[in-house]
Amino acid sequence: MNRSHVLALVQAGGAGGRMDVLTRERAKPTLPFAGTFQLVDFPLSNLANSGITDVWMSVQFQGAGLGEGVANGRPWDLDRNRGGLRLLMPQQGTGSTDEEGFAKGNADELYRFRDQVVDDAPEVLVVLSADHVYRFDVNEALETHRRKGAECTIVTTTIPVEEASDHATVVANRQGRVTDFAYKPDKPATGTVATEIFLYDPAVLVPVLEELHRELGADADEGDSGLGDYGEHLVPRLVERGKTYVHQMTGYWKDLGQPAKYLAAHHDVLTDDLGVLGDLDWPILSHQQQRPAARVLDGGRVSDSLLSPGSCVSGTVIRSVIGPGAVVEEGALVRDSVVFRDSVVRAGARIDWAIVDQDCEIGPDAGVGSPDTDPDDSDAIVLIGRGSTVGRDVTLPEGARLEPGSSA
Repeated sequence: MNRSHVLALVQAGGAGGRMDVLTRERAKPTLPFAGTFQLVDFPLSNLANSGITDVWMSVQFQGAGLGEGVANGRPWDLDRNRGGLRLLMPQQGTGSTDEEGFAKGNADELYRFRDQVVDDAPEVLVVLSADHVYRFDVNEALETHRRKGAECTIVTTTIPVEEASDHATVVANRQGRVTDFAYKPDKPATGTVATEIFLYDPAVLVPVLEELHRELGADADEGDSGLGDYGEHLVPRLVERGKTYVHQMTGYWKDLGQPAKYLAAHHDVLTDDLGVLGDLDWPILSHQQQRPAARVLDGGRVSDSLLSPGSCVSGTVIRSVIGPGAVVEEGALVRDSVVFRDSVVRAGARIDWAIVDQDCEIGPDAGVGSPDTDPDDSDAIVLIGRGSTVGRDVTLPEGARLEPGSSA
């Protein structure tokens, strides 16, 4: 075994149900961010900048679109003959019924890929999620993992304790060894949470996965190993073994898995790159269509906003992101919102606290959302699915949902 061989697995296969109509027809990791990026760009760019060139990506829901979005790894120099980016698809006819088809959680997925990990024989398996925005040198966590002789290293960050119930909370002793791990607790005792970046010793991981399957598989449904998500059984079992450690991530980190958090992250980067987007020595790379520069025409007003290449603003844009090729016509107002690529906001229309998918049209003098929306309430954010139309003079209240391709 090559002791320096590090294998990374980006788990990008989930359906992203909490993003509702925005992920009906796309894999969540391909959601755009800050106009010119997609969520999957962040784990891939952090790995590439860390010098990790053996990268697997699991794809399930809308896998073809995700594959197109990563362009065989070319933007990250991962399109190579040896190593590089490899897409892992759901399989049929390759194993028992609890190893085929779509995985039922990220730990279940690791169980399904265990034989391939054994064949690859890495020293360390780095497992990352694909719906977070951050900048991170994986080598720092690798150094901690090796120095501690860890079986598992959890990369953590600190968030307000009132937000921690959406994550796995982690408590460690002075030596960094994890002493308590709680998965999405109702009453979190700490704001230290897992960033969903894990480093595993494969020689321990694979036997533990198989041990858990023997214990849980008999009671699981057909096609399900019983392992579920990482926080249900896998990481708690590793913590019990006493060799799970933490590595604290510094700097910005945000989970974008819910509409309110997705909008909040966009607000965070409107006026500051936060050490994530603008570092030329640590670039966030992406596979995006080339477009001409954005235009602000006579009478257009833009403040605290991001305009993507090819966009054109003749109206007013405040605290918002306008996607590539999107148009805001004269007299229109877009406020506290994100408009995806090639959508049009017609003259006199108003948008507040909304996420408008690509190829949509907001008709003349239409009203979308409310300026009084609670920004922390995902159910109050208006979501308009891909290719939808809001007609002239139509009003959509806060919390409205339009399915892809529909009209209102």
